[in-house]
Amino acid sequence: MARLVLTFGGQVIKELPVGARGVVVGRSPDNDVVIDNLAVSNHHARITWEGEQLVVDDLQSLNGTFVNDMRVEHVTLHEGDNIQIGKHSLLVNLAYVSVASSEPTPKAVAPKVDETLVLDTKQSRELFQQAAAMGERAQISIGRTRVPILVVTHGKTEQAEYRLTNKLTVIGKSKMASVRIRGWFVPAVAAQIAHRDDGYYIGSGARVPVVNGSPISGQKKLSEGDAVEIGKIHFQFTYRD
Repeated sequence: MARLVLTFGGQVIKELPVGARGVVVGRSPDNDVVIDNLAVSNHHARITWEGEQLVVDDLQSLNGTFVNDMRVEHVTLHEGDNIQIGKHSLLVNLAYVSVASSEPTPKAVAPKVDETLVLDTKQSRELFQQAAAMGERAQISIGRTRVPILVVTHGKTEQAEYRLTNKLTVIGKSKMASVRIRGWFVPAVAAQIAHRDDGYYIGSGARVPVVNGSPISGQKKLSEGDAVEIGKIHFQFTYRD
């Protein structure tokens, strides 16, 4: 079943499945996801199924609904997409899709935050984007499967290297993180890596990743040998047979 991961300021608040009837997000208490924030409209957006595709519709909200930093009215969602509503984000995880499910969707309530009526969208873009979904597909070379690897070149992590074979690859302190980083000031979601048809993309969380010495803007496609910095941790992105 598809899941939505609700976050605020890089901290995971709630994970909830998207059942057959979909999910409505807004400020009113009758929504499936309640965000008590003046930047959010009473009924702000709806995430639902169109056949086998998950889509999001903006419900004529004042501040708009954004997907990967682009304002949308109706758009098909893909694994790892980041839906931005007010200053909250919903990360799309299609790893366990089951459109036939009729189970009720539990209600998620975000904590109340004092905000202004009109949202500064620049602040919204600074929240984490795009989360990551990649299966065990990798580039094929001479009949062999090449697996993407993050090799730790500097800093303390639980492992010296990480094979990026999970459906959802999140880097941070969260329990859902595939690359776990420990420390007092490490955010739950520091960054994410997504597998798309044309390659692997890194996106910001509560930290802005630096790739080959330059902070990224939006989502950055990774190439073999790229040096990646996330806070005090340094990685090299590569492939192994």
